[in-house]
Amino acid sequence: MYANARQAYDTATKTAVSGRELEARALYKAARLLEDCVRDWDTPGNGERLDQAIRFNQRLWTMFQTEMARADHALPLELRINLLRLSQFIDRRTFEVMSEPEASKLRALIDLNRQIAAGLQATPEAAAA
Repeated sequence: MYANARQAYDTATKTAVSGRELEARALYKAARLLEDCVRDWDTPGNGERLDQAIRFNQRLWTMFQTEMARADHALPLELRINLLRLSQFIDRRTFEVMSEPEASKLRALIDLNRQIAAGLQATPEAAAA
């Protein structure tokens, strides 16, 4: 009985994902969805895919904004402020794309998502070095 419980615990801890990793995965997914739209820009149905991708990205960044605005958030205030400023740019670019869609406008969103995701995946020890 103990061996089964231990095995179940070991399996669960191996598959558990940290909050940072979940955020990174979500950012990579958003970047991939937007990149797919750029790649397939002139194909039928891309307008609907673009709408879905841009809304996914917008919801994701809205969640980040909500978290960064919490007074009790664990990140240092300066970093939270910088992320909130970045999210303002994301909002502006999102509305630009929604009002006048152009594939080139997506590049900044894609690149920012990937860069933030990569930073989230960096180990704290490596970041401190």
